[in-house]
Amino acid sequence: MRTVGIILVILGALGLGYQGFTFAGKDTAADARPAQAAQDPENSVRVPPVAGGIAVVSGLLLLATGGRKDG
Repeated sequence: MRTVGIILVILGALGLGYQGFTFAGKDTAADARPAQAAQDPENSVRVPPVAGGIAVVSGLLLLATGGRKDG
């Protein structure tokens, strides 16, 4: 559980810091003009700050409780 907690904290912090990412994809439109075909369209994914915050808090909770062994 410790590894999952660390991963959640890192991904949540990155989500809060960058608030999204952009990647290039291929245009699948059949009527693409030659000038447009030379450029790869950029697709962006927005990460809401609430999701990043929830990931950080969840990761910290896993780190705080993951090391305890009952009995």
